[in-house]
Amino acid sequence: MKRFLLFLTLAVAFTSHAQQLALKKGTITDGVKVHDTLPETFALYLPSNFDTSKKWPVIFVYDMKGRGKQALSMFAGAAEEEEYILAASNDIRDSLSIAQNILISTRMFNTISSMFPIHARRSYTAGFSNGARFASLVPTFVKNVQGVISCGATVANTEVLSSKRPFQFIGIVGNSDFNYPEMLALEKTLNKLRFPNQLLVFEGEHQWPTQEYLSMAMEFFTLASLAKGDIPSDRDFVKEAYEKNLVAVNNWVASQKPLIANGLLDEVIDVFRPHLNVDSLANSKKVLKRSKLFKTQNRDQNAIFFKEALIKEDYIYYLEEDILTYNYNNLGWWNYQMEELKKFDKSAKVFERQMGKRLKGFVNALIEDNIDIISAESNIDQEALVFLWMLKTITEPNDFSYYLKIISESSKVEDYGTALFYLEELLKKGYQDKKELYNLENTALLRITPQFNEIVEKYLKEARYDIIDE
Repeated sequence: MKRFLLFLTLAVAFTSHAQQLALKKGTITDGVKVHDTLPETFALYLPSNFDTSKKWPVIFVYDMKGRGKQALSMFAGAAEEEEYILAASNDIRDSLSIAQNILISTRMFNTISSMFPIHARRSYTAGFSNGARFASLVPTFVKNVQGVISCGATVANTEVLSSKRPFQFIGIVGNSDFNYPEMLALEKTLNKLRFPNQLLVFEGEHQWPTQEYLSMAMEFFTLASLAKGDIPSDRDFVKEAYEKNLVAVNNWVASQKPLIANGLLDEVIDVFRPHLNVDSLANSKKVLKRSKLFKTQNRDQNAIFFKEALIKEDYIYYLEEDILTYNYNNLGWWNYQMEELKKFDKSAKVFERQMGKRLKGFVNALIEDNIDIISAESNIDQEALVFLWMLKTITEPNDFSYYLKIISESSKVEDYGTALFYLEELLKKGYQDKKELYNLENTALLRITPQFNEIVEKYLKEARYDIIDE
């Protein structure tokens, strides 16, 4: 059936101001004001069948760069399918303090509650990576948040978790994501704390999960609400969700992925136990874990995790030492490490290939974290920052932004040899934006030199300034 976008006009009254909104159902509306007197805005998604005659669940999605519409675009398909309202602030920033971001969140929460009939016990948060970490903090500071969907990240701080204010934590992670081992460890920690949680694993790296997994997470929230009696019983919904999850488990078994199948089976048993007799699934789990393939893969994965942990310790140790001593001589060692990781990509062993991808993600995240820490200091250690930028050209050679930063900073201190070296390395990688290159900050003197223009002409065929032969 062809779906038509319906229009919904809402008059939203605030303390002494009002704003008239024309909102489309079934699509994302950006730039919705939190308050007429505040500059804060958020993106909003209402399902196509939204109406004001019933109370709705809502998920507040976090992006730490304030890209509300972009964040909602990842959840919209699942929210449409599972009938959830979505909202995401355009003002949340990783440069702000936790307290400031919580205040921004609270104002958005209050506005959404005043605009729509939100179910009092069906408010949730979600996000990816840093956004997910912040989403996991929100229930500690904001009452009535019942759950978190955390994509590619563990909780920000397990020490702030309280049994007096429990929430349902649903982690979603790729098995080649550098946070995958930590997510598995977190699951065990949350189980010991008797914290309600599920972990959904897919085949992939540090990336957004597909709609299938986000829909499954929302289904788990709905099933929890049914179990607690927060919404009326719905046998058809439970039956359909149960059958769909069993199909997913069987597909993992059929594709010879018993570790993922076993993990999902654990969550299905946990989520559906309040609704159905799951004894047969418990027996199936025992059979699966006794299989030769499960035992072999479980042993191999644990061995890889041990090896991976040792390599991570080396990365952490040497990076800390290199930053403190500005050890440019060790850039060769880092280049060797990246070449070693490339060998894992060609390994015949699937767990080694996954480890290689996780380690690449880990080292890049580690460097970026240190860049953020140094950049946030009142007195920025510029030399340490340049070292880290140089390191990024080794660990992530196709990210052109770091070459440009080095060229600009080296030109600023008149280190033209370094600037020219990284200019040529940049152009070798396929960089084509001549306009950006000739407008790069601090390079006014560099870009009129014959050497600069010779390199540009060599790779981009034409330089802006003529090369004069002496």
